[in-house]
Amino acid sequence: MSRKKIYVLDTSALLTSADCIYAYGKNDIVIPFKVLEEIDKHKKRQDGVGTQSRKTIRILDDLRSTGSLFNGVRIRKGHGLLYAWGTKDLQSAGLPEDLDSSIPDHLIIATALAVRKHHPDRKVIMISRDINMRVICDSLGLPTEDYISNQAVDDSDNIFTGFSSYLVDDQLIDRFYNGEEIILDLETTQYRPNQFLMLVSSSNEKKTAIARYVSPTMPLKPLNKYKKGVWGIKPRNKEQQFAIDLLMDSNIQIVTLIGKAGSGKTLCAIAAALQQTVDDFVIRGEPCYSRMIVSRPVQPLGKDLGFLPGSLEEKMKPWLTPIQDNLQFLMGNDKTTLEMYLERGRIEIEALTYIRGRSIANAFIIIDEAQNLTTHELKTIITRVGEGSKIILTGDIEQIDNAYVDETTNGLTHAVEKFKDFELAGHVTLHKGERSKVATWAAKYL
Repeated sequence: MSRKKIYVLDTSALLTSADCIYAYGKNDIVIPFKVLEEIDKHKKRQDGVGTQSRKTIRILDDLRSTGSLFNGVRIRKGHGLLYAWGTKDLQSAGLPEDLDSSIPDHLIIATALAVRKHHPDRKVIMISRDINMRVICDSLGLPTEDYISNQAVDDSDNIFTGFSSYLVDDQLIDRFYNGEEIILDLETTQYRPNQFLMLVSSSNEKKTAIARYVSPTMPLKPLNKYKKGVWGIKPRNKEQQFAIDLLMDSNIQIVTLIGKAGSGKTLCAIAAALQQTVDDFVIRGEPCYSRMIVSRPVQPLGKDLGFLPGSLEEKMKPWLTPIQDNLQFLMGNDKTTLEMYLERGRIEIEALTYIRGRSIANAFIIIDEAQNLTTHELKTIITRVGEGSKIILTGDIEQIDNAYVDETTNGLTHAVEKFKDFELAGHVTLHKGERSKVATWAAKYL
């Protein structure tokens, strides 16, 4: 069998990243006709899927100008050939009769089987992000792989948590509590900027202190206690304390918060935003922002929002209600006060579609449900952050509604991993639920 393989690309792989065309080196690539048809259906979407669809079309058009996709065109110098391929005789290709031939996935699989039949001396591999499709391929004896080049980490359990324990001498904890500047000797241990440390006494594990690591040459930073709370919200556990410490630090310009439902990530972020954007806070001369902007991805937005009845506000209401609920709760259910801040422009609630393209300065920006963003969408948003602004990304990577990302490839996970060495960024993973005992139990066991 020839060492040169043939990779058949599924729609899901190309809509995740059009660059997967370039990912297989000297091996050849086949794109089934049905994939081309599905790509075309997504090209008008105004989200990450639409972006990758249009990029795929441009790449194929550029390649087409160099030769025939029927005969194969050279992808790049040193790369293999790319073909567009279709098949009509599904059963002769090897597709079982009990698989519905009208289903696009089955037609794509049939094309891969036809390619294998046409090239018996070469290994044909299906590339798909669709788990069920990979299962069917495997059951038919067709090798299949996931497209994973855009993974931020190998496993979601390995995502940076922003917190660690560190054994120290008993006396060091006393010195830290007494206000002495402590610089840890970290020759054998590496920590990230703004990572939180639980200093644990080597002689008494119950004796601890919490600090924020800054850099190898900077002393450990004690956490602000915020005994009166932040906009009336007091941290209920150490993770919320970590989050508030980052949220209230004007030197930290990007904060990522990952947590299950009820962990308080969004509530803490909105409370910190309110604390730093209202007039009485400005009077005290503390760091502040001119306004807060809260947004969240709207999955159907680019596809069918325009076809929904009503005004833009009415269309957006189902997706933005959770944000308004949090704001109203923090306002003591005072709708009049909330409406006043909205009218004055101190609080803006926007769909992400309308944030892209802006340059946002001197604002406290919260992007909720960021786990539903692709890396491209997230990059588009973060690059909008102007001077004097702070951006907060919150989400639960176990609750992803975007079919084209998962726990390791979504934008939020990428942000955590890519910014963990950035001195102006901080991250906290919140594990403990505080909404209610019922919510905590459900998040853990259901």
